[in-house]
Amino acid sequence: MVNPMKNIIFFIWFFISPLIAGAQPDREIMRCVSEVSQDSISSYIATLTGFHTRHNLSSLTDPDKGIGAASRWLYQKVAGWIPLSGGRLSVENIQYTTGGSGTRLDRKAELTNVMAVLKGTGSQEILLLAHYDSRVDDNSDSTSFAPGANDNGSGVACLLESIRIMAGIPLQATVRFLFLSGEEHGLLGAACMADMARSQGWNVTAVINFDMIGNTLAGETGHRDNTTTRVFSAEGPSRELARYIAETATTYVDNMNVALIYRNDRYGRGGDHTPFLNAGYTAVRICEFHENYDRTHQLVREENNTLFGDLPSGVDNEYVRKNTGIGIAAVMSLAKAPAAPVNVQMNTRVLSNYTELEWEPSSGPGLVKGYYVVIRETDQSRWQKKIYTEETRIRIPYSKDNYFFGICAVGHEGHQSLVSVAD
Repeated sequence: MVNPMKNIIFFIWFFISPLIAGAQPDREIMRCVSEVSQDSISSYIATLTGFHTRHNLSSLTDPDKGIGAASRWLYQKVAGWIPLSGGRLSVENIQYTTGGSGTRLDRKAELTNVMAVLKGTGSQEILLLAHYDSRVDDNSDSTSFAPGANDNGSGVACLLESIRIMAGIPLQATVRFLFLSGEEHGLLGAACMADMARSQGWNVTAVINFDMIGNTLAGETGHRDNTTTRVFSAEGPSRELARYIAETATTYVDNMNVALIYRNDRYGRGGDHTPFLNAGYTAVRICEFHENYDRTHQLVREENNTLFGDLPSGVDNEYVRKNTGIGIAAVMSLAKAPAAPVNVQMNTRVLSNYTELEWEPSSGPGLVKGYYVVIRETDQSRWQKKIYTEETRIRIPYSKDNYFFGICAVGHEGHQSLVSVAD
């Protein structure tokens, strides 16, 4: 436990500013965010909708239609970027058997997750998720046109564009891009990969799920917003990841706000981050601010001058571009940062208007320049102040009764880790 630290002088910086936004922007991250292309996003989504349906029980062998054709195209698309990576990028198919009696699939199926791995120099790993399957309202209809342009062609386009841009950039963390099947029938592909991550001992820092990031028009109300996106997070470490995403977005993505939604997902529905969360990983979902229920899972048709169905015309490609930039900014910032501190402790035995904190580094020697102690009032959702130190303990003139405290590690180029909250 922390000992009283009299006569120790710390060089302290105070900022009434966002945690990450106070840092000097990284020019490489700025360039990567600026390279996200609306045209590329539009092209990816058009190709995905061209498979007619990506239902989990659709054809695995048809060369042009069905989920099998979609998985083969994803594999080939990623493989085409391997030469850009200097050998760091690889891609493989992860196959699993699912469905049958008592499940949402009425027969057994052999499904495929496509996993691209951009190998880093360190031990940390970041997972990016997007499901590529689609369906209409009838859960068992595997033949009708189910374009899935927004749900979830938009998320798949985000991951593809992120690979294209990041493939040639050496990073400290390994980034795994998981194109998942089975989402529309019970998060099946995500469950498969969460089990794999746990059984193989992946050292996962963060899991970010991109699902439905292209719609800007609210059904029924007609409200439109192409400058706000949502990050859903459960209580605990996932909430720190959500805050991190919001702050990196402030630094690197113009004309885009992040709404922090303090629940794991929307009512009555779920996303592929949830099996990872249940397996003990830090996981969040990025999702559009408004949804249009005339499009999601609807048969393509026109009724009373209203067009139904999840068609490319309902996707705002500029909005997807900005959401993709948010992901790239967060991932690259994390991938360049040290690991978060561990065993952050607060001395609660001493009655004082000072607070004493102590922690341990989790990165190797030489990777950490210093630390930020971050502070917020108990009724505030975001960190409000930060204090810099190069020690692993500190005594500060803030009452532990009035504030929450956390610690993040800072690398030599200013990149910051996730915050570890003081116990």
